Amino acid sequence: MVSILQIILMILGIAKLFIFAHFIMSWLLQFQVLNIRQPLVSQIWYGLTKILEPIYGPIRKFLPDMGGIDLSPIVALLSIYALEIIVRNNLYSFA
Repeated sequence: MVSILQIILMILGIAKLFIFAHFIMSWLLQFQVLNIRQPLVSQIWYGLTKILEPIYGPIRKFLPDMGGIDLSPIVALLSIYALEIIVRNNLYSFA
């Protein structure tokens, strides 16, 4: 059971990495440091968007419209941190 919880923690860590990469890449695209017309940048951007849209979509339904500001990555990160706290606090009760 401990190994399953450790796998869950690893998956949550990967999800955090993807969210941070998507967040930073969105800023770099917005400030035109990266160009979406480059094939590699385009593949990474659309790949991350396809991976994260199932996470962001339900969160966006509950958040109010903020006039162009997307708070769903912040809510997703807070949710992941909350899940990590829950898993870490219960990790050793199964040992």
